[in-house]
Amino acid sequence: MAFRDALLAAADYVGPAQVNNICKHLPAEWIEQALAATGTATLRRRRLPAEQVIWLVLGMALMRDRPIEEVVTKLDLALPGANGAIARSAIPQARARLGDEPMQWLFERSALAWSTQSADANRYRGLAVYGIDGTTLRVADTPDNRAEFGGASSSRGDSGYPQVRLVCLMVLSSHELAAANFGPYATHELKYARPLIDQIHDRSLTIVDRGVFGASFLIGLTRSGSERHWMTRARSTTKWRVIEQYGPDDALVEMDVSSEARREDPSLPQTWRVRAVRYKRPGHEPKTLLTSLLDPVTYAAKELAALYHERWELELAYDELKTEMLDRRESIRSKTPMMVRQEIWGLLLAYNLVRLEMERVAAEARVPPTRISFIMALRLIRDEWLWSSDSRPGAIPGHLHNLRRDLKRFILPPRRAERTYPRAVKVKMSNYPRKRPI
Repeated sequence: MAFRDALLAAADYVGPAQVNNICKHLPAEWIEQALAATGTATLRRRRLPAEQVIWLVLGMALMRDRPIEEVVTKLDLALPGANGAIARSAIPQARARLGDEPMQWLFERSALAWSTQSADANRYRGLAVYGIDGTTLRVADTPDNRAEFGGASSSRGDSGYPQVRLVCLMVLSSHELAAANFGPYATHELKYARPLIDQIHDRSLTIVDRGVFGASFLIGLTRSGSERHWMTRARSTTKWRVIEQYGPDDALVEMDVSSEARREDPSLPQTWRVRAVRYKRPGHEPKTLLTSLLDPVTYAAKELAALYHERWELELAYDELKTEMLDRRESIRSKTPMMVRQEIWGLLLAYNLVRLEMERVAAEARVPPTRISFIMALRLIRDEWLWSSDSRPGAIPGHLHNLRRDLKRFILPPRRAERTYPRAVKVKMSNYPRKRPI
């Protein structure tokens, strides 16, 4: 508790010219509300009460390279006790008592608040720009995890690790996660994406991956609010009829809604009209974009073609999560499905905390948030967390100010949009035999 209290006390000491620390972004009342809403508040005195375990889960996400018991020690999370150091067995018991629901509540509450501010700060012609895409996370290979989450399978057998399918809604200009949904690998991305529609704001444009293309999803997105638009790339098998030609590579088209989709949702029309924009990038085959932005004057075809490639920001965010925060480990560490869910919600929340701090730095430096190095920001925040656990509270404000100053040194150069690289890998496969569960 000394770690958290010292940081929160120091945050009050920091003047308006400086910025609050990363813990200040997560108000104590949110934590209390999360525990109360999910019925997990600690009623008896324990060495690791529920509110401390929340910080433990965040510490696990930010310090992936350290054992969990070392995270407890370094962040001084355990309350004083007669027996000295806390027993290792008490840590998983405390995590089990907390469960995954408080971490989900905290992520959803904070994501709604933070992403709203972020989306409003950078708009395209008055529209907040989001992206939806999916990825997978490997989890520890235990019988419980494999039974709960499953994994990929092929002619060569099941995947080496169970896998969780994760779908996120992200503010593309800042990489702030606005919503997330995940579960068993076998469930299609589209089912995980549908609940995310409720978190998309009015007057927005959502760029979606072709994996979540479908009339029921996209029509539902536009119906569920005011001026909610979408854009995606057409599949090679997509068919349409040209209704009106706006330009050589720009047309209003009509597509049929499949009978299967209308059986699932009888309110869907038999046909729907969208706009088709054809474009070509140097070194690539021509592509066609489909969008609900039907006005060719307000939303120029060339602008839409350039804007579509902002979708790649989601891929970069997943790389930051899996390569940097998880240190490219084979799997996340939790052994049971409940703790897997708890750890993933903590990972997503910690990622947003880092990104939120980067947004503050970018605002002070007057550069886009994507110009701040995520790797350097994460390393510095990790260092500050470890340093703060052993520091005098009176010295913390100066070090937090230095954190902001140091982050400004790691402003990335502007993106070179003209560069293109085909997808390729250096090492295709290993010569070792495949190890699979028996």
